[in-house]
This record gives sequence, C-alpha cells and structure tokens, in this order.
Amino acid sequence: MVAPAALGPRARSGDATDGVAAAVERARRGDREAFAELYRAHGAMVHGVLLAAVPRAQAEDLTQEVFLLAWRRLAELRDAGALAAWLVSIARSRAMDWARADGRRRGHEECAARSGAPPAGTTEKSDGEDRAEAVLAAIRGLPAAYREPLMLRLVAGLTGPQIACCLGMTHGSVRVNLHRGMAMLRQNLAEDRS
Repeated sequence: MVAPAALGPRARSGDATDGVAAAVERARRGDREAFAELYRAHGAMVHGVLLAAVPRAQAEDLTQEVFLLAWRRLAELRDAGALAAWLVSIARSRAMDWARADGRRRGHEECAARSGAPPAGTTEKSDGEDRAEAVLAAIRGLPAAYREPLMLRLVAGLTGPQIACCLGMTHGSVRVNLHRGMAMLRQNLAEDRS
C-alpha cells in the first residue's frame, strides 16, 4: 500500500514518491489493485477537499466521482509524482460543478416549498451529527485560504508539508493559514455557543 506520506514530489522520502509513481504507472496499464492503493492513500485527502465545499452527505459520492474521473483520465497525468495535486484540482472542479448544480436544485426546491411539498431527502439527525454539521458549516464559512488547509489537516490528517504539496503552497504559508484558520474557527464556534 502507498503511504499517505507519499502525497507528492516534496514528500519526506524518495521511496514513498517512487511508490506513488510506480502505482500510477501500474494503474495506467489497467491494474485495478494499483489504483485501489492510490485510492486508499489519497481518498481521505480528496474527501477533505470536498468537505470544505459541499455538504457531508454529498462529499462521499463526489469522492467516488473524483476517483472515477481520475481513473478515466489517468493517461493525462504528466507527472506521476504530482498525483495528489492533480486529484485536488479534480476535487475542486467537481465541488464547483456541484455548487452550480446545487444552486439550480435550490431554486427548484424553493418552488416546491411554496407549493407545500416536503424537501427531498429530509431525515432526522442525532445531536452528534448536528454538531459535526455545525463545525463543517463553520469551516465552510471561513475565507477560502483557510478552508482547504484546515480540512486537509483535520479530516485527512495531512502534515503541513503534505498540505503544501497538495495545494501548491509554501510550508510557511500553510502553517500561517492553519494557525489563522484555527483561530477563526475557534472564535466562530465560541460565538455560536453563546
């Protein structure tokens, strides 16, 4: 299995990066197990990027869509060592597509609400789920510079250098954005409690 530490060309060990590149090459030749290794190594990261932009209920489905699209377009990936950044760009694109479609869906739901129809997909949530949704909403309310780094740190468990590699940022910028984003998140959550 490819280790999560192997998320890009700036990963800690050359062996890990070589492992990602080898898995990418095997997957390009149709090796489904190699692609499954890539999914296991990068799935949490993609899920974290999506959670920064879409509701939790949609993030899992979109994660699957991102990897299906990546599987189909794997031949387009020029540098196998840049897989993580490439997956992040696909995830961002899918999140934007979903947001555009969601705007259209909301328009239809508003029309249905005026007609008295119940909203589609309405279910009851536990207190824990409500709190998790509140935290995710608070993160989504942060400036864009803080959202993705926080989600990659908190959800995917990536380190600063891994986040820097995935988002194309310097390690120092990631560190600053994580610090400022966490401070803003704490402040927003404290305000919500009062």
